[in-house]
Amino acid sequence: MTDSELSIDEQVELAQESEDLDELRRLSAAGSSDATDILVELAGSREDLDELRRFADAGNSDAADILEELTEE
Repeated sequence: MTDSELSIDEQVELAQESEDLDELRRLSAAGSSDATDILVELAGSREDLDELRRFADAGNSDAADILEELTEE
């Protein structure tokens, strides 16, 4: 089955399972809020301040909150 035959949700799920950050970023850029949520969560757990800042700058309040928590420590 190719990507075009999979739904967006299925593509997000597969990318999450394999921790394929590039695919999650692609899906997020294409408008998948689920992919964005997963990327923010992963960035928080990895303490990836650059990734969190990118999402926060784009208006993601969850990323901004996590970024604030991490930079206060």
